[in-house]
Amino acid sequence: MDLQFATAPDVQAEIGRWLSYLGAEKRMSPKTLDAYRRDVAQFLAFLTEHLGRPPTLKALAKLSPADVRAFLAARRADGAGNRSLMRQLAGARSFARFLERNGKGKVGALSAVRTPKIPKSLPKPLTASSARAVTDADLRAGEAREQWVLARDAAVLALLYGCGLRISEALSLRRSDLDGAPDVLTVTGKGNKTRMVPLLPQVSKLVAGYVALCPYDLPAHGPLFLGARGGPLSPRIVQLAMERLRGALGLPDTATPHALRHSFATHLLAGGGDLRAIQELLGHASLSTTQIYTAVDAERLLDVYVNTHPRA
Repeated sequence: MDLQFATAPDVQAEIGRWLSYLGAEKRMSPKTLDAYRRDVAQFLAFLTEHLGRPPTLKALAKLSPADVRAFLAARRADGAGNRSLMRQLAGARSFARFLERNGKGKVGALSAVRTPKIPKSLPKPLTASSARAVTDADLRAGEAREQWVLARDAAVLALLYGCGLRISEALSLRRSDLDGAPDVLTVTGKGNKTRMVPLLPQVSKLVAGYVALCPYDLPAHGPLFLGARGGPLSPRIVQLAMERLRGALGLPDTATPHALRHSFATHLLAGGGDLRAIQELLGHASLSTTQIYTAVDAERLLDVYVNTHPRA
């Protein structure tokens, strides 16, 4: 959505400054900035129709909670769920806080409206045996695919489970990232923050096997994982590989590439891992994000109790 059609010039100028601030100071990714831009644009477009004119900074300061509720009601009528509404309110509130900090007025109506509630859903990890099995390239030996492609998929999935990487982190690795210490990998995560994760021998072996089989040159500063035509590997290809493995192993639909990262954290915690250390390995900014895995582990223990205790 083009902001120029939904905003007054003074608001347009502040949006530009706000987005620059988020990128430079908060180190948000371009994808996150685009999401914030779209969400605020949608809010302002609604206000333009709701108020009969593009809102100025002065008009934003005069908004009432009823105006914000009208926006939420309109979005619900368009089929938006609570998660989408929460995200859009978060974007609008971020912009409002920026205006207030810079002396451009306070949009109090946004903070006066309650955020829609989202039911908590726990991560659904794989069992340890299933998580190990998805990294076995021999499981897909019958597929009409080149051996290096199967080795590549196994290496990527091994990084997700063995190192707890996000799929975007694994696919952003460079060939040169393997040239450091043989048992440590430096990963660039959200907000361009780097962290060091242990590189298990089994995972290192799978990655080395892929590199040896890859028919394309892998320049030091080029992407480590390539697609069938030699370009950067798409996340969708990894997702499709996981779908095939789900069929071969009889796994549920919740067995996605990201579920391997959940499995990494859950299995570490079950094995006595320290929560703070797991936070560092996952690259979570807040410990509260990591604490969800304590609930997963408790749920698993309860299942074991219910299914095995004679008096359960």
